[in-house]
Amino acid sequence: MDLIRKAVKKGYSALSEYESKQILAEYGIPCTREIMVTNLQELGDAAEEIGFPLVLKGCGRQIAHKTEKGLIRVDVRNLEEAIAAFREIMEELAGADSGVLVQEMIKGSRELVVGLTRDAQFGPCVMFGLGGIFTEILEDISFRVAPLKKQDALEMMREIRAHKILGAIRGMTAADLEMLAEILIRVGQIGMENEAIKEIDINPVILSRGKPIAVDALVVLEEVRSER
Repeated sequence: MDLIRKAVKKGYSALSEYESKQILAEYGIPCTREIMVTNLQELGDAAEEIGFPLVLKGCGRQIAHKTEKGLIRVDVRNLEEAIAAFREIMEELAGADSGVLVQEMIKGSRELVVGLTRDAQFGPCVMFGLGGIFTEILEDISFRVAPLKKQDALEMMREIRAHKILGAIRGMTAADLEMLAEILIRVGQIGMENEAIKEIDINPVILSRGKPIAVDALVVLEEVRSER
């Protein structure tokens, strides 16, 4: 893909959240509607197009741990709040090659994680598990070597300890397992078809009325060494 080739050529170690989701979207993985902005005019246009409530995030290739750095504002309900949040985030960023991601606010209490890591022995491996703040705490995840078949993806979902969270619990709609399986298959496909990708971290994937949506994403790159 052009985006990946250009990033590798320029020596980037990772893509921004916005760029990472462009890769996911190319493979048909559902992502939040969002627009990258760098000034107040663009902010107003983006807010009008997407609609409130919004999430505003600092976005750039060198930005990690956005929450810890105070670069996220959620439940932004009007233009006045959006302008204030934009100014605060831009002040914190204070750097080139960055801007603010204006994003639709996805509501859902169940958060999952989907990822990919390139193992030296097995190649690209797909990961699925409990997401959000619980990813590192509970380490409730399962792995498969890509490429995946539908049966592989469904087995991964059943293997996590918290698999019942995917069902119809406490009045919540059951997760669309077909969509989730397709996401896992396509993440594996991305790894198989793009050797410059070292890791993919999609966290969280929020279940909104049972439908999985990628809310945050990071693609980590590695240098591709040509054979001589």
